[in-house]
Amino acid sequence: MTIEPDRDAAFLQAAITQAREGLAEGGIPIGSVLVCDGRIIGRGHNRRVQSGSVVLHAEMDALENAGRQPAAVYRRCTLYTTLSPCPMCSGAILLYGIPRVVIGENQSFRGDEALLLERGVNVMVVDDDDCVSLMREFTVRSPELWHEDIGVET
Repeated sequence: MTIEPDRDAAFLQAAITQAREGLAEGGIPIGSVLVCDGRIIGRGHNRRVQSGSVVLHAEMDALENAGRQPAAVYRRCTLYTTLSPCPMCSGAILLYGIPRVVIGENQSFRGDEALLLERGVNVMVVDDDDCVSLMREFTVRSPELWHEDIGVET
C-alpha cells in the first residue's frame, strides 16, 4: 500500500481543511480524512464542542461520515489526521483494520502510536508546520477546552 508523497500531502491538506472548519465553528482544530483506493470516502473534524459529544474526535467523525463499509474496504484505507490519534481513535483504527495512518503532528499530543506500530499499522508522522501552528495557537488561546478534550484535570 504505497501512496506517492504528493498524494499524501494532498490528503493531509484535506485533513487540515477539516481542522480549520472545526476551528471556525468554535471547536478544536483537529481534522481527518479516510482514503480508500486514492479517494476520500470520509471527512471529519473534532465536533465535541459543536455537538456536545464525548466521542466525536476528528477520526471518529471521518469514520462516521464514511458510513458503513465492508471490512475489506477499511483494510485498503489510509487515515490522515492532523494530530496523533488518542487511545479511543487508535482503538477504532485497530478495530477496523486500517493499515496505514499519516499523522500531521505529534508535538502537541502523542496518542497511542506505539500501540498502532506494535499491532502492525504503518504510522507516518509528517511534522507539518500548519498542523503544529494550528494546535500551538489553539492550546495557548483555549487551554481549558484543550485539557477537557484530552482528559486532563485542570
